Amino acid sequence: MNRREFLAATAACGFAAAQAQVVAPPATDKKIAAIVTTYHRYSHADNIVTRFMEGYSIVGKSFPPPCKVASLYIEQVNDLDIGQPLARRWKVPLVKSIADALTLGGDQLAVDGVVIVGEHGDYPINDKGQKQYPRRRMFEEVVKVFRASKKSVPVFNDKHLAYAWDDAKWMYDQSKELGFPMLAGSSVPVTWRRPDLQPTAGVEWERALSVGYGHFETYGFHTLEGLQVMTERRKGGETGVKAVQALSGKEAWEAAKSGKWDRALLDAAVAAVQAKVPPKKLGKIEDDDAQAIVYLIEYNDGLQAASFMSPRHCQEFAFAGRIKGQREPAACWYDLPKPQRDHFSFLVQHTAQMMTTGKAPYPVERTLLTTGMLDFLMTSKASAGKRIETPQLAIKYRAS
Repeated sequence: MNRREFLAATAACGFAAAQAQVVAPPATDKKIAAIVTTYHRYSHADNIVTRFMEGYSIVGKSFPPPCKVASLYIEQVNDLDIGQPLARRWKVPLVKSIADALTLGGDQLAVDGVVIVGEHGDYPINDKGQKQYPRRRMFEEVVKVFRASKKSVPVFNDKHLAYAWDDAKWMYDQSKELGFPMLAGSSVPVTWRRPDLQPTAGVEWERALSVGYGHFETYGFHTLEGLQVMTERRKGGETGVKAVQALSGKEAWEAAKSGKWDRALLDAAVAAVQAKVPPKKLGKIEDDDAQAIVYLIEYNDGLQAASFMSPRHCQEFAFAGRIKGQREPAACWYDLPKPQRDHFSFLVQHTAQMMTTGKAPYPVERTLLTTGMLDFLMTSKASAGKRIETPQLAIKYRAS
């Protein structure tokens, strides 16, 4: 089914023909190893790996499992675990090590792809408020098998590459050195956009802002990816980030008054949400979100952008930006439908596309950059809002 046929089918079922961002790849017998921290209902492991086991649906249309889960490694099993019974139901071998997941008990790589979901579970939190998920450690075990086998396969890493920039850069460098396709990141960039804002390559953004909510790191990553998927298409391509700064409460609002971030874009982004989600009985944003956190992003090419983390007023993800020559801001809401969670279906489709074609459908550099932005923003937040220069983030790429 191509993109046009998919949209026509959903419209025929009575759904609005808002555009999905990927054509569903055909189901194949490609074997993947699933490596997860923990596996409970609505965990990221459930949202991603279960779809590979059982298939999934999007606005009521069913799709078969896009690949075969050949093994499952769960690092932490507790009373809420559903991974083990699901594996038994679908005859997926449960393994005791990451190496076994990739070799299927042998001594050589025996799968066609690897899915790492290092989200949720009981892990320590550092002084910057970052949960120290073992994403690099899990990835490193995968790379050891690649090196020993003298071959490699595509790897998907859920959410940010790692909580620490140095770990993330090391992971990226391994994929470049060994030459395997890599995909990572949030489900926010690949979900429905309402309205369907698809910036053309070469767009000239004058200012940009994304809106998010929830934990300043865990959901801050989603909010930054909602910003980056839009800004990366600007004229000249992505050239990286010069500096970041995390401001809270009064300082965040004072920064808007001084022009460090565009207050009107916040209104435009929230309006895009409220066009689809009826607003609750809320007051002014400044009152409801007096303790908001604002992430300031200074790009190397001069673009100034921000991510606004709403404590109360807007419990959704959205974007707004000013395009050169256009009077009104361009804005959209990232629709994450619940309980269907179709946004994870799109993420699984992208991952399966890489597993079957050997090519990442969008650049992993997006997630490398947002991973670094987030880590340095956590440093700024822990340093009372100090502006942090980020020469490490001179990451250049072009989104197709």
